[in-house]
Amino acid sequence: MIEPSKNKSGTHGVAADTTSFDPNGPIGRKLKSFYDVIETEDVPDRLLELLEKLDEAERKATGGS
Repeated sequence: MIEPSKNKSGTHGVAADTTSFDPNGPIGRKLKSFYDVIETEDVPDRLLELLEKLDEAERKATGGS
């Protein structure tokens, strides 16, 4: 164990290993593949209807047609 007084990294005993946060590492690649799948999915019709109602309410509130 590293004593805090001997820790030169300033991370209070936590190793300054940044390789686990590499966006091109295995975890980053897996997350990207999940997001890529979600990104290509269609927007549900119910959500589009709600957005249209919101747009209509905003137009009415601002006096637009």
